[in-house]
Amino acid sequence: MTDLLAPLLVLPGVTDAAEAARGALAKAHRHRTNLRNWSVTAAESAVRGARASSSLDGGGLRLNDAGVEADDPVLAGALRANQALEGGTTSLIGVWRRAPLQALARLHSLVAADMTDDDRLGRPRQDADVAARLGLLVGLLTGESSAPAPILAAVGHGELLGLAPFDAGNGIVARAISRLVTIASGLDPHGLGVPEVYWLRRADEYRAAAAGFASGTSDGVTNWLVMSCRALEDGAREALSIAESAG
Repeated sequence: MTDLLAPLLVLPGVTDAAEAARGALAKAHRHRTNLRNWSVTAAESAVRGARASSSLDGGGLRLNDAGVEADDPVLAGALRANQALEGGTTSLIGVWRRAPLQALARLHSLVAADMTDDDRLGRPRQDADVAARLGLLVGLLTGESSAPAPILAAVGHGELLGLAPFDAGNGIVARAISRLVTIASGLDPHGLGVPEVYWLRRADEYRAAAAGFASGTSDGVTNWLVMSCRALEDGAREALSIAESAG
């Protein structure tokens, strides 16, 4: 069977960027704090990532004493999504490996619980093209491609941003899928990285790169893949900072 993502690996700089991301995340996992107390640093990663993801979609950054602003559905959804993946040992990871479309639906239900009607939670738009593209995408992300995990995460993220299959919460779902893929693939098994902070710091560049990926041009796809890998690499440095603070 032809690997549909194989052509991406010959785009300039993509393989090197993916390897740099892999090396940086491996280094973060070898930090002494993460070897013995990764659950604490994974929890902090989930919160930092959720706050950044929320802000990218117009939500807030601030948490109250209970952990979330009750009147901020975007931040609440981002927190629920990242905390559902926290530490990489949750049932949602197992569902993703067995039934990825079901996992995607659950993830959207967490993200959009306060953003849309209950009967729209976990339900993509009723469109044959959307259904076909989602089916193809999750197949590629869960075993039908041998592309490196950083590339799989970038493709899942970019495709969901461009397709926007749900009524609400698509950006947060897309970034959560990127996090999920890095965890489930073993690239970042405890979910220590915080790539969302990199994307937030470069919000305009991030949106332009996502549009370039959606355009399908060689330059647009290359730029998105390289930027996504750099976000993972930078997110690994954020993980090291968290570990140093926790240690």
